[in-house]
Amino acid sequence: MQERTVASRQIYEGRRIKLHVDRVALPDGRETTREVVDHPDCVAIVAVDAENNVMLVRQFRYALARELLEIPAGVIEPGEEPIHSAFRELEEETGYTAAKMERLGGFYSSPGCFTEYLHLFLATELEPGNKTVQEDEIIEVVPVPLEQVHNLITSGELQDAKSIAGLLLALPLHLGTSKA
Repeated sequence: MQERTVASRQIYEGRRIKLHVDRVALPDGRETTREVVDHPDCVAIVAVDAENNVMLVRQFRYALARELLEIPAGVIEPGEEPIHSAFRELEEETGYTAAKMERLGGFYSSPGCFTEYLHLFLATELEPGNKTVQEDEIIEVVPVPLEQVHNLITSGELQDAKSIAGLLLALPLHLGTSKA
């Protein structure tokens, strides 16, 4: 059931993404167009402190013209292992380090048009570190009690897919229950 690329044309290259339009042959012989956004793989971290607070971050998302509440996340730098990216991004965005980082799995963020794969981690045994956000980021750390997370998701206050996926995977493991 694979599609075969007949022609490919890159139409944009930015700081983090590339956009190309491909002409593809379908298995039945018909041809169509596919638009693909090449984006580096990323990490997303569910960080839980000793008081059972999950460290969320609030930041303005320009594409949506609004602030979102999310788990810390960021791009895996070239040559960097996902777990090292997770440790780095956690400290950069929250100012915390983790003594323990456990891989939860991962997923494609939007496989219909994006190449990005998100690696999910659970960070525990947190200690204060150095918050060093990138120069183009303004991030507020928002500690949220674990027992409030499910309500944040069901109420729609938390709308970021990577955050919902990460929290729903991590919380049963951390709490030993199926609902946080």
